Amino acid sequence: MGEERRRYPRYGFQADVDIEIEGKSFRAFLTDISADGMFVVAANPLWVGAVFTARLQIADPLHVKCVVKRVMVGRGMGVEFRELSAQDRETLDKILSNLAV
Repeated sequence: MGEERRRYPRYGFQADVDIEIEGKSFRAFLTDISADGMFVVAANPLWVGAVFTARLQIADPLHVKCVVKRVMVGRGMGVEFRELSAQDRETLDKILSNLAV
């Protein structure tokens, strides 16, 4: 079994996410989230290294710049957060603290 490389705990969390890259956008679905990334289910995942903007469709929308770190063909992609505003970091922290209970 591979060594766990995650720095932060991952929590099951489901939400629609709008992905925008190179002037195009599409909707996907996230299944888990952590302080530094998330897993996005997408029929046609992006490529490793792709940088995009994600907008989580939740009560207090979360906007974040991401980079694809891992692709699972037929499933989706693991992405790492690259840039979060102070407000978006606060929103993410609230989500994570609610999930950690």
